Amino acid sequence: MADTMLVKEAAKLWNLTERRISGLCREGKIKGAKKQGRSWLIPVDAEKPVDNRIKSGAYVKSSRPANLPLPVGISDYRLASSEYYYIDKTMMIKDFIDERPMVSLFTRPRRFGKTLTMDMLRTFFEKTDEDTSVYFKDKKIWACGEKYRQYQGKYPVIFITFKDIKFDSWEKTFDAIKDVFSKEAQRHSELRTSDRCDEFDKKIFEKLLSGEVNEVELSGALLDLSHMLHKHYGIAPIIIIDEYDIPIQQGYMKNYYDQIILFMRNLFSGGLKDNKHLSYGFLTGILRVAKESIFSGLNNLTVNSVLDNKYSAYFGFTSEEVKEMAEYYGVADKYDELCEWYDGYRFGKTEIFNPWSVINYFNNECEPRAFWQSTGSNEIIGEIIAEADTEIYNRLTALVNGETFTTYIDTGVIYPQIKNNPSTIYSFLLVAGYLKVLRTTPSFNGDFMCEVALPNKEISLVYHKEILQQLDNIIPQSIAISIQEAIFSGDNTKLKSLIQTLLTQSVSSFDTAGENFYHGFMLGLCALLGGSFVSSNRESGNGRYDIGLKPKNKNLPGILIELKAEKDCTGDHLKKLSETALQQMIDKKYDAEMMMEGIKTIYKYGVAFSGKNVEITVE
Repeated sequence: MADTMLVKEAAKLWNLTERRISGLCREGKIKGAKKQGRSWLIPVDAEKPVDNRIKSGAYVKSSRPANLPLPVGISDYRLASSEYYYIDKTMMIKDFIDERPMVSLFTRPRRFGKTLTMDMLRTFFEKTDEDTSVYFKDKKIWACGEKYRQYQGKYPVIFITFKDIKFDSWEKTFDAIKDVFSKEAQRHSELRTSDRCDEFDKKIFEKLLSGEVNEVELSGALLDLSHMLHKHYGIAPIIIIDEYDIPIQQGYMKNYYDQIILFMRNLFSGGLKDNKHLSYGFLTGILRVAKESIFSGLNNLTVNSVLDNKYSAYFGFTSEEVKEMAEYYGVADKYDELCEWYDGYRFGKTEIFNPWSVINYFNNECEPRAFWQSTGSNEIIGEIIAEADTEIYNRLTALVNGETFTTYIDTGVIYPQIKNNPSTIYSFLLVAGYLKVLRTTPSFNGDFMCEVALPNKEISLVYHKEILQQLDNIIPQSIAISIQEAIFSGDNTKLKSLIQTLLTQSVSSFDTAGENFYHGFMLGLCALLGGSFVSSNRESGNGRYDIGLKPKNKNLPGILIELKAEKDCTGDHLKKLSETALQQMIDKKYDAEMMMEGIKTIYKYGVAFSGKNVEITVE
């Protein structure tokens, strides 16, 4: 009809999404819109509706603020869904009820909404004195019908979060876990006076409540609590464990790994494996940690990793959700910038935006920054790089330069495996949020070969900083800047003095260092430089140079560095070693590639290390 337009045309005309236009039509907020078959027909002269337009077309003053506040750091579902701008993720509940896996594990990077999502599940399923259905009646799950509504408020829930268990010793960690369970017992104080629980049950409960439990007793806490709740309510509880692997990561970094693994194995075995007092279980974390035998024999566990399609849209924001959010806050024109900075993750087949960063972007007047930061994983990355070989350095540097590569990905990678086999760093970087998968090919043992890249501009900056985090405790920023200045000015004397000072101040760090460490040390310094493409072990001329810095501005100098390292060298021998490194670059014409690209000035550095000593020869 000539006097009407389709949803697609209206969306383009009004700069709204098609989904939003269809919703406004259903709500009667576009005057004259009519349904024809599965399509909406909209009068061509219809006015673009505003948020507070009612069915009559008249305008009224809204009782709510024009723009709801942004949920920065809000992980309480009741609060987020009722007082802040909330992106509806309740269809996850429908998907779960349709499938009803016994125990589900969701692995996602930090700050991708895992805690808020678990609290949503708790609020929906938990049987309480409060009528919590009010938090869902305006959500998508409620429109799915009585089949799904009957699950609302049906189960007692045990909710445990380990997200703040970050301590330096097993003793402090154990005390913190006792406190977590004590607080959860307080939430179920009805068990103290339950006429369905016997005195033996109540004695166990009082010990848990007071925190006066030993390791064996605490490892049975999930089983004991679920048993009592089942008795009291006549229905087995749901167990939710959020960020289960944070104390495991901390244990690995602080040398109480074996103790925390043993405790977690016993805790989960009692609470999740063959527990007849369990209705369903949910867990979240970064790693699957399957090979730790934490979930040994847990044949009722369904794992949902970043490579799986199920539930892929429920952690993080989809493109449509970000578009609607941008429209709501009146900055629809910022969508392309949001994509450049915060899009690019891929969970299963779904493109995902980083939710933490998107929210902070809007909250900071749409000024793009690297808002996302990991929580602890940078320590592990630094440790891996200290052990890495030159191929890994080359690949990591290639990522910063926008390149991709194909690698084996094991989503069940474990912490000791990362240290013992540095090539597993790519698996860890993927599950931790530093990489995205472009293409996936099934491999042996149910794992994958994946083409990986950096997701977006934000991660390029965060990655650039955190991959070099291991140097932070060794290299003061002022010295790092001076070293960079010396490299680009060809000041051999100053460069040697600065590196020598750096090594002298960090004697213990270099006692057993080999060439791999010095390679990473220099590569880290070079990668801190702006305005250059950093490469490692790249073919040029008749060989491969160790490190190269190709300037983006061809009027600036290019840098080539060849490294040598030997133990217990005398001063004269170390000097000759640096001269040998320089001569190697000259003889093998390592500058050929840069010269072909029109770079006029190229500094060549032969750098030799021995323990805390360095010699540098430059041309």
